[in-house]
Amino acid sequence: MSTFSIFLVLITIVCFLLIVVIMVQNPKGGGLSSTIGGSQMLGGVQKTTDFLDKSTWTLAIVLIALILLSSLSFTGSLSDTDSKIIDTTEAAAPVTQPAPATPVVPAAPAK
Repeated sequence: MSTFSIFLVLITIVCFLLIVVIMVQNPKGGGLSSTIGGSQMLGGVQKTTDFLDKSTWTLAIVLIALILLSSLSFTGSLSDTDSKIIDTTEAAAPVTQPAPATPVVPAAPAK
């Protein structure tokens, strides 16, 4: 498994977690933070909102870092030098020899 494939798997996991964290939030205060209710559970509503906000930013930063690192680890194995089309085109094209050039005889100067 190449490094690029590992980055793709990590990016997919981070994207899934980011979707879950964003879906749990509600901009009008009706998400997970409002269902907890009292201050006895998980430190209250404000702590839950702070946790969700910090986890959203953390996952977004991790996602950007993984994308940048994956672009650096991409080796370009699908570049034009490895293309099968170029190989078959070069093999199918006939190799022609150039016609021999006829020597040019300079004209005699006019008298």
